[in-house]
Amino acid sequence: MTATDPTTIPAGRVALVTGASRGIGAEIATELLAAGYRVAGTSRSGRAPDGVLGVSADITDPEQVEAAFARVEEELGGVEVLVANAGITRDMLLMRMSDDDWDGVLATNLTGTFRMVRRATRRMMRARFGRIVLMSSVSAYVGSPGQVNYSASKAGLIGMARSVARELGGRGITCNVVAPGFISTDMTDELSDEVKDDYLARIPAKRFGETRDVAHAVRFLCSDAAGYVTGAVLPVDGGLGMGR
Repeated sequence: MTATDPTTIPAGRVALVTGASRGIGAEIATELLAAGYRVAGTSRSGRAPDGVLGVSADITDPEQVEAAFARVEEELGGVEVLVANAGITRDMLLMRMSDDDWDGVLATNLTGTFRMVRRATRRMMRARFGRIVLMSSVSAYVGSPGQVNYSASKAGLIGMARSVARELGGRGITCNVVAPGFISTDMTDELSDEVKDDYLARIPAKRFGETRDVAHAVRFLCSDAAGYVTGAVLPVDGGLGMGR
């Protein structure tokens, strides 16, 4: 990275990425590491990319959230950048969706993220600096059959981010949302060819996204160059949602 790169950061800021064991989360953690951050990544397994501090944590458990932050603070320092990427799906048509399907997705995608953000802002408020990026989805604003729970949880993150942005913006803390569209990951690889072809036909860019497309957007929002960007939703969807 050159000195003139607008996304250059002060050396060694501490970033914490949730859901960092694979897919988009692993790519984000790797991208931030390459940018000079000291990076920790949480997952239930504790796995993380090389060079990233792997921390085992289930974000639906408040005690594990606290323990994860304590470990990162002890080994790397206070968290200055939080990327809340962890999420799950339990797809089912509305009439067949159980309470457990609904509760499980909301507990991880929305409530778990709330806990991570609440804990991260303790240090950020004292330091009068922070970058928070929440990972939503194109499904939050276009909807998706069989994903009532997932779409609701991802839409909730947009409201959360904008409330945090208004509440903490005066303390130097930004809170933004990245909303990926169809990104090639292990999760999307499990979809049928029919579903993939349907999505591809509706994407103006005429290709599926790559995890690096999302990671590049997150890196920008974490940087000093994005210091006056807050409460924003940045689509990374090839035009699928057309910024709705």
